[in-house]
Amino acid sequence: MKVLQPTLSEPILLPLYACRVEAGFPSPATDHIETQLDLQRLVMRHPAATYYVRAKGDSMSPRIGSGDLLVVDTSIKALHNDIVIASVNGELLCKKLFKREGITSLLPINPDYDPIDLTTGLEYEIWGVVTFILDQTCTHS
Repeated sequence: MKVLQPTLSEPILLPLYACRVEAGFPSPATDHIETQLDLQRLVMRHPAATYYVRAKGDSMSPRIGSGDLLVVDTSIKALHNDIVIASVNGELLCKKLFKREGITSLLPINPDYDPIDLTTGLEYEIWGVVTFILDQTCTHS
């Protein structure tokens, strides 16, 4: 997993349309721009505590795909069911955190992979909570 630090240069403001786009049945679109949106400010709630990583593998599929860009905030306390970046015996992993009744585990979303039980003496550290998943949907230009 390659860790990337965000840069806070001049904001790039893009139009944010007031209408919502139907993901089901089509509806007429409007030409009304509500405001301008700075994507960097949207995805970084705490810039000094934020980093980016690219996902690798399919253990979090279909929610997170290999190559997806993950926005990770180190200032947020990881809670049950959060998707986290964790170091387990020195290896960085992206998994869902399970914390209930004295059990702490890292769970894959893909059922082909096994959970990692952290109560068995593995050395681990939570490196942050995934706050956004940026998926490159269109791969052609």
